[in-house]
Amino acid sequence: MSAAVMTESVPLLTVEDLVLDFRTRSGMVHVLDGISLTLDRGEILGIVGESGSGKSVLAYAMMGLLDPAAQIPRGGIRFAGRDMLTESERSLAETRGREIAMIFQSPRTALNPIRRVGAQVQDVLLRHANVSKKEARKRAIAALARVRIPDPERRFDAYPFELSGGLCQRVMIAMAMACNPYLLIADEPTTGLDVTTQAVVMDLIREQVRSSNASVVLITHDLALAGEYCDRIAVMHAGHIVEIGGTEAMLSAPKHPYTARLIGATPGGHESIRDLASIPGSLPDLRRDLPPCRFIDRCERRLDCCATDALPSVNLGADHIVRCWNPL
Repeated sequence: MSAAVMTESVPLLTVEDLVLDFRTRSGMVHVLDGISLTLDRGEILGIVGESGSGKSVLAYAMMGLLDPAAQIPRGGIRFAGRDMLTESERSLAETRGREIAMIFQSPRTALNPIRRVGAQVQDVLLRHANVSKKEARKRAIAALARVRIPDPERRFDAYPFELSGGLCQRVMIAMAMACNPYLLIADEPTTGLDVTTQAVVMDLIREQVRSSNASVVLITHDLALAGEYCDRIAVMHAGHIVEIGGTEAMLSAPKHPYTARLIGATPGGHESIRDLASIPGSLPDLRRDLPPCRFIDRCERRLDCCATDALPSVNLGADHIVRCWNPL
């Protein structure tokens, strides 16, 4: 265990100037460009943006689960003081599940369909908790009970297809939190769930991490969800973090035009559906050489320098940062 994990003043996770490309038959795809963020102990950070903005790729990079076609020409990811980009695969395998865990986007596909759900929770404990099979079963049942799965001893022997989508996601939470990790990455954990079940799942995630002082990176396209559960929000567009800051400040006074557009397109505080505004255009082709501002073709506030000059990082105070030449 790294001493940095136990030091409250040191960020648990630091991503610094991360650049990530994918090598494909049609050329290099520039997926992440200059990503920088920190995550403190006990904090919930939301990463928000449209589909294709690079949110999930960033999450997989944090986990060390990148495709062999991925290339990282610049930047770093440090977790608990360790450089995740230079760690051996064996070391990463030990870290995943024990110190960092992930809730995947689609629980029915993430769970093994031909194994009982309790055994899948038990496997995590057998690998990382150094306990007997009997003790692992006992702890697995307790983990299922903590996420309020009814009759956990009976459900231990259920197969994924015998459970609803909401219960499958609770199993995923139980698996992720079984070894009390320091960091939980939740990648679109409410996808495909009805609104009521979404709230139950998110309440469970918050409850589980608060009880263990763990940190969370919540990947979502749902700005309202992030606003309800996150301490800070980072807004991503086409591989850039365009704005990051405290949730209240971000939602009440957004400074990047894209953030403001996202808020305007989010149902919630509007008098009628007619008040909702769409975001014009679409994400740029990441195979092309792009201008410094990747939002330029969709932005009504663009300046000539947006096409030629590297984006500034404007610190507005209280760790509220916007990357824009002409912020709101």
